[in-house]
Amino acid sequence: MIAEPWRSWICKARWHYVQVRRQSKLEDRLRYLVGPLRDRLYIPHQWNDRTGYVIGLFGSGRLYLWQSLMQNIGRRARYLRDGVGFQKGPTSMIYVGHATMKYPSRAQVPPPVTSRILQAVESRFADLAFVYRHPLDSLLTNWIWWRNYIRRGAMVSGISEVYKNTDHFCVDLETCFSEFEAFAEGDPAFFATSIGPPFLSFREYVEETELFIQTAQISSRMEDFAIDPLKEFSKILELMSIDLDLRRLHLPPPQAKAFRFLEVKEKVPRFRDFIAGLDAETKGRIESIGYTL
Repeated sequence: MIAEPWRSWICKARWHYVQVRRQSKLEDRLRYLVGPLRDRLYIPHQWNDRTGYVIGLFGSGRLYLWQSLMQNIGRRARYLRDGVGFQKGPTSMIYVGHATMKYPSRAQVPPPVTSRILQAVESRFADLAFVYRHPLDSLLTNWIWWRNYIRRGAMVSGISEVYKNTDHFCVDLETCFSEFEAFAEGDPAFFATSIGPPFLSFREYVEETELFIQTAQISSRMEDFAIDPLKEFSKILELMSIDLDLRRLHLPPPQAKAFRFLEVKEKVPRFRDFIAGLDAETKGRIESIGYTL
């Protein structure tokens, strides 16, 4: 049998252990509940940082920039957010997300919020970089993304995740071309089974791209990232006054295939006709942002 003094000590130790465990569980629960509120209440601002915004329309390759920033910007990565949040004054936050300037669209921050961000940029409280790719490549990618999301609830990374190669994609596009056209025209019927507003029509998408290029402090093409990712990435770092040794950065090129639409145009006659039938204003905007058809 255990002597009485030892029995008393063991009981006290057990009691203290139970209390510590209860306190730990309570602290974990409070941390879980209060954490998001703390993030909302505490907005960091160190040194001369300005709030950074890296905006790209849906299907522009924005995720590539998010990953590149997360892996390469040192301490500032602690304040990197996937999404767009408006801050009135300068902060250390960097937001990477989708937004529109003129047309409301699902999955993208609406024009009223974007307008306030542009005001902050004009007041030198914030920096704005815009990333984009050929609108026709974005159109094809977005059709596949929304199609899979509506049908299966799947969020795919791109065309290459769904199809073995471009030939397989072209066969599906030819078979379902009327559905593709409905999406490109912004037909609400395409989203009839999904709650929320429609997505941008192709005409609106091109116009939004032109507006951002005219407004942002710097605009970078994803096709240029494929050629020299370090050069393009350094422009964003310089804009946001992030001082890093570029020789130590690890920056692979984007995985998305550049100018895929050209191959699709050759293999799908109806897609070729779709491009030829674009209105003159849309064609002019595509040329004004540095692309050909």
